[in-house]
Amino acid sequence: MRVVTRFAPSPTGMLHIGGARTALFNYLFAKKHGGKFLLRIEDTDRERSTPEATAAILDAMEWLQLTPDDPPVMQFSRAGRHAEVAHEMVARGTAFRCYVTPEELQARRDLGEEKRLAARAENISENEKSALLAEASALLAPFRSPWRDGGAPPAADTPHTVRLRAPDGGEQTVEDGVQGAVTIQSSEIDDLVLLRADGTPTYMLAVVVDDHDMAVTHVIRGDDHLRNTFRQIPIYTAMGWDIPHFSHLPMIHGNDGAKLSKRHGALSTTVYRDLGYLPEGLKAYLLRLGWSHGDQEIFTEEEAVRLFDLGGINKSPARLDLEKLGTVNAHFIRECETERLFKLLTPFLEAVGLFSAEAAERILKALPSMKDRGATLVELAEAFRFLGVK
Repeated sequence: MRVVTRFAPSPTGMLHIGGARTALFNYLFAKKHGGKFLLRIEDTDRERSTPEATAAILDAMEWLQLTPDDPPVMQFSRAGRHAEVAHEMVARGTAFRCYVTPEELQARRDLGEEKRLAARAENISENEKSALLAEASALLAPFRSPWRDGGAPPAADTPHTVRLRAPDGGEQTVEDGVQGAVTIQSSEIDDLVLLRADGTPTYMLAVVVDDHDMAVTHVIRGDDHLRNTFRQIPIYTAMGWDIPHFSHLPMIHGNDGAKLSKRHGALSTTVYRDLGYLPEGLKAYLLRLGWSHGDQEIFTEEEAVRLFDLGGINKSPARLDLEKLGTVNAHFIRECETERLFKLLTPFLEAVGLFSAEAAERILKALPSMKDRGATLVELAEAFRFLGVK
């Protein structure tokens, strides 16, 4: 089996540090095993997806030198294929047409919540409370249409969605490459919508179809998708497809342990480029952000490809430390070949008015002895101010 991984960002915003780490881990895992690393732009959310965000993601991936082995796949362009699979599932009996309106579904949810609140009252017996909770659970469970199990459906032209026929009873377990065995009750998996009433596919369906068609063998993504995995596996099973190996990465937190935000440095990946970090410096730091190999702190890309494994990923959230990032980046500045470093540094020198054609030769000559003067290209450019180059 040839290993195939994918990175699948949504173009509703820039590529942030967490996404960059996910892309890196997918890239390294594929390269370690002599496999393929693929990129898919998940643009099914037509209201929020933008060409600008897609361009920014591709720009960031190019700067990080995380080059996919095939051209990027645009998910929305495959909508016809996604719908084809949904209709095949209906024919197989693993999905069904649902004629319930959104208003009816919401009314059931509201009623179920009212029952749950009533069951918390202290002046009712345990038996009454149990009965109310059971009734609420039934109301909030996946809606079982009369026609789901063979009943007569409405007229063919009645608006409807297509829903997965979710598993009934028992437990569902995922053997996760990072989290270990994770188990939930089958009752927690709903009859999720595969096709909307307008015939367009949902994200849940599109992801599974695309991963299958792209021959993805290992899905490595953030643990905010762990619950989605339990909803996606029944689609693989319904179609008789091989289920990929899943590995869910813990989130990145700030250095104070709180959820990562802009105040912690949760910036677009290309902002780090503009702040003067080298791509190899950022990648080396991201590699150690939740993964380890003994006591080694800094890895070249060749070492990272050779040593990376899923077993080295910590189950706990990693903490972003900008001071440590600066230390790692400073190492790669010192190791950078002088001619390349000069080209990278030139825009930063120009930005502070310290570069001219006349000064270029002096700057290039002084650069080898100046490499240790900054943790970023911004700091290194400022260091040249003291040489009086203009």
